[in-house]
Amino acid sequence: MGIIEKMRLDGKKGFVTGGARGIGKSTATAFAEAGADVAIIDVDFAEAEKTAADIAGETGRKVIAIKTDCTDPKQVDDMILQVTKELGGLDFCHNNAGICINVPAEEMTFEQWNKVINVNLNGIFLTDIAAGKYMLAHGGGSIINTASMSAHIVNVPQPQCAYNASKAAVIQLTKSLAIEWAKRGVRVNSLSPGYIGTELTLNSPTLIPLIEKWNEMAPLGRMGKPEELAAICVYLAGDASSFTTGADFVIDGAFTCF
Repeated sequence: MGIIEKMRLDGKKGFVTGGARGIGKSTATAFAEAGADVAIIDVDFAEAEKTAADIAGETGRKVIAIKTDCTDPKQVDDMILQVTKELGGLDFCHNNAGICINVPAEEMTFEQWNKVINVNLNGIFLTDIAAGKYMLAHGGGSIINTASMSAHIVNVPQPQCAYNASKAAVIQLTKSLAIEWAKRGVRVNSLSPGYIGTELTLNSPTLIPLIEKWNEMAPLGRMGKPEELAAICVYLAGDASSFTTGADFVIDGAFTCF
């Protein structure tokens, strides 16, 4: 099989958490364009349904929507059952759901800290383990976790200690699971995006004043686009990346190089 064929995802089944918008929507679209059937997982079911219908219409693939709170173990387990039943299996997943609260550390409440850690780390853990258990029992698979360049640097000027800590933990969780499952057919990798111009970011009253500063600091002078992360995710989901596990892919336009 040639490299182009290995980049295809024909016949594969997968899901994307936080898939209704932004990065998740972009990678879900790319998975379907590469031939996979995909489940859009999100707490916003109405938006997830719309995204699923749009991707299915554009690609001709089977795309379903499932409402899931990834911090709830039962909902995550039920989601895996529904994905594998409706799609007929599970070969890959992109665990992408996440939040950020920009509050100075001395003003951050324990509730705010826990909210970020619960979604960004506990949610990744729960979806990793639930998907991993299925894959271990059914011949293997590929898990992709969304970390962040914030796992490697401290972002400025916005204060976001909980987010930075949670994303650093995602990378170490990724490496830990990759080692535990390496000889059992399940690969685990992470993606560390830089500043990405999603619709939510570009229209956020809190973030709009920061965008000009970020662009001034960026070597490429701009934010990334969600679709600029999609190719690496397609690579990681498929057979072309069979020797790739435990890796973190920083896609940040060289932002963390200095």
